[in-house]
Amino acid sequence: MPYAITQLPNEAAYRQLFLETYCHPATIHTYDGIRVQFHQDMFNHCFFESQNRLIGDKSVFSLVRAERILWIRDTLMDPTSVLKQGWLKATKTYDNTRRVAIVQGDYIVVILLINPNLARFITAYKADNSIGKILQSPNWT
Repeated sequence: MPYAITQLPNEAAYRQLFLETYCHPATIHTYDGIRVQFHQDMFNHCFFESQNRLIGDKSVFSLVRAERILWIRDTLMDPTSVLKQGWLKATKTYDNTRRVAIVQGDYIVVILLINPNLARFITAYKADNSIGKILQSPNWT
């Protein structure tokens, strides 16, 4: 499965691609049949970063994240992805309703299971700083 970088002229073009690919009226399924819902407000959450991680303002558009916009779909549909349980920072526990799919060594897509056949997209990013911890998480079952 190809994991190509997508180069578009500006943030608006990436936003439009996100809406067309994932939100309206797109239907994305994981390789094992879970339908994943995407909401347009997740674009900002997924493709913006904090200028200062201590503040967490998410005010800067991230081209590094945006160039991998189509990797979200490809990762969800990749049967060779590594699946791990998500981490809940608030409770400091693993959560089997959060599924983390890993491809290309350090690219992750996180979804939240609503029921066995339906999930909601949470985020996706290149986890180069945290991939070691993520890979030590329990396997998703």
